[in-house]
Amino acid sequence: MKKLLSALFVTALLFTACEGDQGPPGPPGPEGEPGINVVGQTIEYEDVDFDYFADVNYHATIIGLPDDVEVLTSDAILVYRLEVIEDNGDVFETWSLIPQNFFLDEGTIQYVYNHTDVDVELIIDGDFDLTNLDTGFTQDQVFRFVIVPSDFAESTGIDVANFNAVMNALDLQEQDVQNVQM
Repeated sequence: MKKLLSALFVTALLFTACEGDQGPPGPPGPEGEPGINVVGQTIEYEDVDFDYFADVNYHATIIGLPDDVEVLTSDAILVYRLEVIEDNGDVFETWSLIPQNFFLDEGTIQYVYNHTDVDVELIIDGDFDLTNLDTGFTQDQVFRFVIVPSDFAESTGIDVANFNAVMNALDLQEQDVQNVQM
């Protein structure tokens, strides 16, 4: 048994101790698929107006995404609505994640949305006749769309209802927001 172990040891030593000139490098491998740089994008739409559709009793608008914005079918689009709040002469701008409810004297309305990889449909639905809904809800609205990879919220654990937290997690600054006039 000692002879067998000695023979294996000597053989292993010979193979590891053998060093020769390094041969020429092999041919390069095939070109790989291009990588995807996962970067969040934010687009702001000002002066958004909704149209009323009597047959379904809701207000809606469809907003096309800019041609230079690529949205994969697996991406998520988060939609935020600007609210301007005045308090003792101070003005504050806040961004609220949609869906968003408002409880009015007449009943409840809700902003909701759906999207494809080329547009976003915004809808104001309610539980009362929306024919004469206050134009403060339907005209000159400001929205921000944040396009993120579909697993973003899950992988980061970020609270997507917090617009600033989403922007920070995506390392986006206010100057990164693409502004689109309607």
